[in-house]
Amino acid sequence: MKIGAIEVWPPVVLAPMAGVTNAPFRTLCREQGGGLYVSEMITTRALVERNAKTMAMIRFEPGERPRSIQLYGVDPDIVGRAVKIIAEEGLADHVDLNFGCPVPKVTRRGGGSALPYKRDLLRRILRAAVANAGTLPVTMKMRKGIDDDHLTYLDAGRIAVQEGVSAVALHGRTAVQHYGGTADWDAIARLKDAVPEIPVLGNGDIWSADDAIRMTERTGCDGVVVGRGCLGRPWLFGDLDNAFEGRPERARPTLGEVAATMARHARLLVECFGSETHGVLDFRKHVGWYLKGFTVGAQLRRELATAGSLAELGEHLARLPADQPWPGEAADGPRGKSTARERVHLPDGWLDDPYDTPAVPESAELDTSGG
Repeated sequence: MKIGAIEVWPPVVLAPMAGVTNAPFRTLCREQGGGLYVSEMITTRALVERNAKTMAMIRFEPGERPRSIQLYGVDPDIVGRAVKIIAEEGLADHVDLNFGCPVPKVTRRGGGSALPYKRDLLRRILRAAVANAGTLPVTMKMRKGIDDDHLTYLDAGRIAVQEGVSAVALHGRTAVQHYGGTADWDAIARLKDAVPEIPVLGNGDIWSADDAIRMTERTGCDGVVVGRGCLGRPWLFGDLDNAFEGRPERARPTLGEVAATMARHARLLVECFGSETHGVLDFRKHVGWYLKGFTVGAQLRRELATAGSLAELGEHLARLPADQPWPGEAADGPRGKSTARERVHLPDGWLDDPYDTPAVPESAELDTSGG
């Protein structure tokens, strides 16, 4: 799969996930297999204003290539300025634009998965990004639409082609679905048929390497984007490498091997943040994902998820039954939040006219990165 001049094999992309796809997690995943590994979401306003937290998040390990940054923005001018900074200062090799985030603080400002409904605004943002990217490929990630009555993905895909976007990724859910229900893989197939000019990547309900192969065979998509399926499972990228090469081997780590990965993950976070407290606290969210499917007592789970130092975490990890085998199907399936929403929070009058281009209020641009 080619994204601009970048060759990606296997055709696998790590989805940007707030608070997850930082440099340590990308390191764990990249060690398993090839692909494109995308940073956490960076807000364009914060980048343009050189927000200290945001600049620290644009951190790649030595030798990490290609370097991929996802940007979130709703103002074409600010998006263009942010992309220009990345291109001129050599901060990354690839820029992805976020039009898929369904969280209320994003959609109520008209951003994320709400934005493609405004076709002309979407076009202006894509045009500004591509015009300022120089030789860097620009891609976009989106959802089917706001809900089943307001689908946007086919129009958005055609606009992307017209504006010079190098590839599009589709999460087969609407914004109102959030992460609930089942991803609509047929929509990915329809998008591939609609925009044969550029690569189309499919996203949604890839919990195993075999799911990825099924998606490509069923939809004809050029590659896959893996999000929640790799939470607590960085070795999934090794499985994906094997699957796309036609090899049958799949990782089935024992609990002891999982514990070793957990310990290393925590250490990498500490090194990244330069603070043991910060790193260990940040690791806590990963504990449940790593242990999914394994038989571990509630008390020990709580102690692992509340450890305050590497030493304390190590003591608790040492108490896990190291020889406990991989739990099979019990380890697969959804991780993270998987419930639908009753409605999508939108700006007043957002759905009145899909071609009206509203003035973008300053408050629409988030000033902090990470989602």
